[in-house]
Amino acid sequence: MKGITYITLDVVLAIHDDMVERYGGSHGIKDLGLIQSALARPQASFGGEDLYPTILDKAAALFHSLIFNHAFTDGNKRTSITTTARFLYINGYEFKVDKKELIDFPLRVENKHLTIVEIAKWLKTHARKKR
Repeated sequence: MKGITYITLDVVLAIHDDMVERYGGSHGIKDLGLIQSALARPQASFGGEDLYPTILDKAAALFHSLIFNHAFTDGNKRTSITTTARFLYINGYEFKVDKKELIDFPLRVENKHLTIVEIAKWLKTHARKKR
């Protein structure tokens, strides 16, 4: 998919720092390679075809990897949802979700081991292309 702007390492680290400063928790990275892997996943392809063909699939892959790679000492779920919202925003999407669902959904993803397909379906109900 052409014309996609991807999240950089500097951006996700800044988001994580902001989440910890705002809401508490410990600063720190357990594994930088896992963060880099999560950031690369939406760009994955095989045989010249994107593994995650739509923007929502790419966002879901990013969200899934950031949560399950658990690369930060603390704040993985907060960083995941915020980074995903930022990814959608910089690619022309509005992300509309109420505060309770914003907190509950990452917990559901982690506790119920939701798949990328399930995450993409949820994102589809909450993300709209900006006009």
